[in-house]
Amino acid sequence: SLLVTSGPPDSSLQVWQVSAEDSDVIKSVSAITTENGTGQPWAKIATISTRAPWVLHGSRLDNVQVTEVESRKNVYMSVTNVSLGGYFQTYDNGYKDIFRKLIVLREEVTMLWSISSYSLLLAASVPSALCAEHWCMAVGRGPRGSGSSSQPVACLSSGGHLVLTDVRKTSEFLASAKCRVPSPRSGAEFLCVSWAPALEGCLAVSGFDGTVHVYDTQSWDNSGREVEPIFIHKGHVFGGPGGGRDPPQVTAHTWHPQKQRTLLSAASDGSLHVWDWVQSCG
Repeated sequence: SLLVTSGPPDSSLQVWQVSAEDSDVIKSVSAITTENGTGQPWAKIATISTRAPWVLHGSRLDNVQVTEVESRKNVYMSVTNVSLGGYFQTYDNGYKDIFRKLIVLREEVTMLWSISSYSLLLAASVPSALCAEHWCMAVGRGPRGSGSSSQPVACLSSGGHLVLTDVRKTSEFLASAKCRVPSPRSGAEFLCVSWAPALEGCLAVSGFDGTVHVYDTQSWDNSGREVEPIFIHKGHVFGGPGGGRDPPQVTAHTWHPQKQRTLLSAASDGSLHVWDWVQSCG
């Protein structure tokens, strides 16, 4: 029932307590400070599922930390002086390495690092014609119950291009498509793509405007054709401020780990939505 958020006015993290189901109150519990901050106001974060939940956070690779959420104990701190492009996440690759993995976005190549050894594990190249765009990525899981070691990789660009590869052979593109999305209002700061953990082939993208798009990738090919989402969450747009002010922009989203069609999304107006979606019969 704990939430962790990041954002202005500094690079610290905020810990929140979600009340019981009979209340809609989310209250502030504590803050996690960055010991080696660079003054950047928006730290990237990812949670790690351990017995004592941890959060991975930082704005550069030389200030990436792993902190225990409840005790705020610093478990790990990096010392490598490499710029963090803009996005990272953790994922479980099936091994018992306690630190999981760190995904780093650079403009022309997306890299996967091991926190414990800082060795380069994966480099997912993107089409050369699209190298000028900013990219983020997400690693998913193979079909449930298949016993396959396949782990799909989705790379999303600031131009709305999606490229699908596999962790085992990232040089080969499995599929590519173009989403019908506007240019992100704040550059590539909030680009986000995520695989559904309980729905095979489904992923969600956000960071372009006040919406979250859900796509089914199972019929995609390598043509790069424009694809339509199977659902668009517009709640942040409709619930935003009026009076001619700019509508809020979705800053992050994530899937519920067990509930197939439940997502959480946050926007620049401070709103947090937990929502379900239903695919149209058409």
